[in-house]
Amino acid sequence: MTHDLVVALRPLLAAEASAEASASGGEPGDLEQAVWLRLLERLETTGPPTDPQGWLRKAVRAEARRSRRTTRLERPYDTEPADDTRPDPEQLALTAARYRALRDAVRRLPGRCPRLIDALLSPKDLTYREIAGELGISQGSLGPERSRCLGCLRRLLTPEVAAREVRG
Repeated sequence: MTHDLVVALRPLLAAEASAEASASGGEPGDLEQAVWLRLLERLETTGPPTDPQGWLRKAVRAEARRSRRTTRLERPYDTEPADDTRPDPEQLALTAARYRALRDAVRRLPGRCPRLIDALLSPKDLTYREIAGELGISQGSLGPERSRCLGCLRRLLTPEVAAREVRG
């Protein structure tokens, strides 16, 4: 019974949905799907309509009206909501946590390493000459000193990074 009804109504539904879709601002296929869904819901609750063709025409028009109302109420986004160029709140929080962990580790470094690493990470983008002058060391010893400090920093951060690593 249901299969016969679907087969009988399919051409009429395609024609009605095609005729109403442009006025509703929707796609014919969307209207067809909505009407098929309405028909299935009706078949479950009250059974098949007594006048299937009349019911179908009314259902298509009702869905087209609903689609027009929805289209009038919807507004486009000013920007793409899934904008990958801007970090989401989770990424911002994780970046801030990594930055805090780095700064904490830098403070625990021995000797003049904290000052050296701070100078290297400075937003001023200091040159080696400026950093050497600030620390009171020769520019030639800055490279080996930097290497030693980064090695210490790496050893300090390794346990923290390993502890946060997900293992499965």
